[in-house]
Amino acid sequence: MNEIRIGLLGLGTVGAGVVKILDTHGAEMQERTDCRLTLAAIADADLTREREGIDLARLHLVPDARQVLDDPSIQIVIELIGGLEPARTFILRALAAGKHVVTANKALLAHHGAELFEHARRHRVMLGFEAAVAGGIPLLRAVREGLPANRIASVFGIVNGTCNYILSKMTDEGLDFSVVLKEAQARGYAEADPALDIEGMDSAHKLQILAMLAFRTSLDLKDIYTEGITGVAHEDVVNAAELGYRIKLLAIAKASDGGLEARVHPTMIPAQSPLAAVSGVYNAVFISGDNVGNLMFYGRGAGQLPTASAVWSDALEIARRVAHGIPALPVELPSVAKAPLPLRPMDEIRSAYYLRVMALDRPGVLAQVAGILGRHDISLVSVLQKGRAEGEAVPVVMLTHDARERDMRAALAAIDRLPVVAARTAMIRVEPA
Repeated sequence: MNEIRIGLLGLGTVGAGVVKILDTHGAEMQERTDCRLTLAAIADADLTREREGIDLARLHLVPDARQVLDDPSIQIVIELIGGLEPARTFILRALAAGKHVVTANKALLAHHGAELFEHARRHRVMLGFEAAVAGGIPLLRAVREGLPANRIASVFGIVNGTCNYILSKMTDEGLDFSVVLKEAQARGYAEADPALDIEGMDSAHKLQILAMLAFRTSLDLKDIYTEGITGVAHEDVVNAAELGYRIKLLAIAKASDGGLEARVHPTMIPAQSPLAAVSGVYNAVFISGDNVGNLMFYGRGAGQLPTASAVWSDALEIARRVAHGIPALPVELPSVAKAPLPLRPMDEIRSAYYLRVMALDRPGVLAQVAGILGRHDISLVSVLQKGRAEGEAVPVVMLTHDARERDMRAALAAIDRLPVVAARTAMIRVEPA
């Protein structure tokens, strides 16, 4: 039986999970690949900190990543240190040395994916990244290998467990954003600095990777419209429930009219939608293909063992191929189609909208607001005034029909300039989901 020697960069949460899975499922994995899997070396900056469930004394720990990257006996490098640098440099160095690489680094792929994939092609090695999106859900492999006979129309869903946990708690328990965020941090669902999650950037990173695979197009991260959940107020969550909706942070990519729209933002979806039932730290993604129809992928989108499971899915596929002399092929790496889809500007996107206008309780105010919307080609589905307080500001809740984003922004600017409007109007897009 051939031996496949693996080097691990980073023994943090996911890295420890990689070790644990090899300990518990190593025999089965070796049987499936018909090769002996050896974790030859593990590089980490902190070699003394205890890792729960792992006996460090039996591992070959090294303080310098170069001891992994420069070891000619190591055939596969697993990068789990995160961040852009030195992770990018380490991966490029490993690929140039003829080593295959597995990474869970979504931010790195979003920023430098094209460079890394081209480097892998040049050196005829494999670069696995299943763990970069949706944790343990085998989503990327499904898109890349399971759906090549389809023209993908849309990819959308919940890809950030932290935000979904916060919005679920706000909906189910009536808690304010700040309270739930502190709870999420205490339970380890949110980082001490949660900005990457709650501002939507983590979801944008994942959407960039998903869109690249699904639509075979290049997509710059800065071109993805990104809006986080910090502006979602408790009253908006309550209003959504009363109207038969739930609020979720969705990553959305749709192909239409010869172009591609890519956006991340809080979204109201019908309460009866399968996505509305996805609670806590779970992820769910819908994919629509012209031949398969609609598919839903659901599961834990993060966590030590789910993510480590995805890492091993790539590592085992590579190990099997290396052990049996199956070469890496350029077509197995993401590539851009001959006619990639141009990105549609956010201003041209059409959506329905939820509006919460803080307006003085006076006769004729609603007519003023509705008149502005009408002049911008925006029609109303329903209007709900929340309470009465003559002469004081009260919330007026509106749902619109589909409208163009540019028209809605212009209308909101005009509405907020009205003397009878006391605060900036809250706006959340509505999708049928």
